[in-house]
Amino acid sequence: QVRLVESGGGLVQAGGSLRLSCAASINIFSSYTMGWYRQAPGKQRELVATMTTVGRTNYANSVKGRFTIWREIAKNTVYLQMNSLKPEDTAVYYCNAETPPRDYWGQGTQVTVSS
Repeated sequence: QVRLVESGGGLVQAGGSLRLSCAASINIFSSYTMGWYRQAPGKQRELVATMTTVGRTNYANSVKGRFTIWREIAKNTVYLQMNSLKPEDTAVYYCNAETPPRDYWGQGTQVTVSS
């Protein structure tokens, strides 16, 4: 069983920055693709960014150039640096660890961007 704990959410003005962290309970980066997803009120959960076991990254078009995903293997932690935040980035952000058929989610952290 893998436990994921997110932190770093909060309220920020448009144009500001936040850094989200996701700490995994065990060393999983060599086996799991890590990802950040978000869900806004009334909308489906959507992919924000992922990082594969070999460090390959993928971003949603809406966040390319503004968000960066990276990891610290020694700390079992994956991060999401969010810059130039927009009100439409407001959502609950979830950390995910996936290696089919196993799929784990964190509890989510709220990000609110005011205009």
